[in-house]
Amino acid sequence: MTAELAFFGARARVAQAPRRRSTIPDGRVDGKWARFIPSKTTTRLTTKFVATLHVRLVNEFRFEAAHRLPQVPPGHKCERLHGHSFKIELSVAGPVDPKTGWFIDFGVVQEAWQPLYDRLDHNYLNEIEGLENPTSENLAKWIWDRMKEKLPSLVRVTIFETCDARCEYEGS
Repeated sequence: MTAELAFFGARARVAQAPRRRSTIPDGRVDGKWARFIPSKTTTRLTTKFVATLHVRLVNEFRFEAAHRLPQVPPGHKCERLHGHSFKIELSVAGPVDPKTGWFIDFGVVQEAWQPLYDRLDHNYLNEIEGLENPTSENLAKWIWDRMKEKLPSLVRVTIFETCDARCEYEGS
């Protein structure tokens, strides 16, 4: 009996012994992430299932900045110059390395964020190229566009403009 399975974006036809564990199309075996490991003892592709822990890590950062929203209706309070204590969450996701026990060093995320922090903190956001209309939505995309190349495992940018209002961006 053969089965077509998809794991981590790759498809393969594999020999499947009777009574093998059930597979789920999203890359899990019995609820655990799995990957193919080709057998070195045969030329025929066989499958061994190795549980892989898949995690999402979130780093939180803060900066202070002023802005105004030029595209709001006349008289709207956000049309005037004002400031926020922004909180940013950068979320990365991927498999945990079984040897090290971690997916990514938090320091890597912090190093990738530092140049943007230096550019945003205690500045007038409207004067930064690409943020002429610095809504939370535009700021989230602006950060995503600059972080994704440095941090390919980035899956979400969350902007907290206030304690109880946020924007989540997960790419386009």
